[in-house]
Amino acid sequence: MSNGYDATDHAEKAVTDNLERQRTAGGHVDDRSQPSLPVVHRTFANPAPLGLLSFATGIFLISIFGVHARDLTTPNVLIGVLMFFGGVCQFIAGIMEFVAGNTFGATVFPAYAAFNFSYAMIYIPGTGILDAYIDKDTGLPNSQFGNALAMYCWAWFILTVIFTIAAMRSSWILFLDLAVLSIELLLLAVGYMTNTDGVLTAANSLGFVVALLSYWAGCAGLWSSGLTPINVPTFAMYHEKS
Repeated sequence: MSNGYDATDHAEKAVTDNLERQRTAGGHVDDRSQPSLPVVHRTFANPAPLGLLSFATGIFLISIFGVHARDLTTPNVLIGVLMFFGGVCQFIAGIMEFVAGNTFGATVFPAYAAFNFSYAMIYIPGTGILDAYIDKDTGLPNSQFGNALAMYCWAWFILTVIFTIAAMRSSWILFLDLAVLSIELLLLAVGYMTNTDGVLTAANSLGFVVALLSYWAGCAGLWSSGLTPINVPTFAMYHEKS
């Protein structure tokens, strides 16, 4: 009889252990419906696709104007998108990541929302940011403007490198996304400091790669969990424990 009880106890323990492996340390279901970001439990809708897609759209538009596609040189049309989609929507996604307990998303999304806000404000006349660098004689930005933009890019380069290191346990798509963005910001900083158009063009061209990878990661989260029959791989950098 004791052997029967032992077998039953062993079976119950196996079931319990299996259930525990499907739960987070906080006792919540180990939800992996967010394949491009670190795994966390969630009780609300996944905000990561909104954050990633809004980030991708902002970078895509900045890159278009950066390479002067179709001879576009006036960036005013992108201000609204950067403020509302890249700024407000991405900030909301970051707040929801706070609620979900995802420290990475709660840090990265509001940070780049602030980037979009701050970048857009440079070209809003009422802020006086661009006007402060206008030469009164020529009506064009003076030499300090390029150096100011370089310092701006250096600051965001440092932050992005920190975020890239933090993404080393998430997915290859997200890691490469932030790594390429780091290189883009580095080239932008150098290009503005040296006033070299070729370097600036190369940097903004990398922005299209950043946008593609961000769209990739955003679609992976949006189309997953049975919402569509399309499963976009993000190539996880973590390994599940057996």
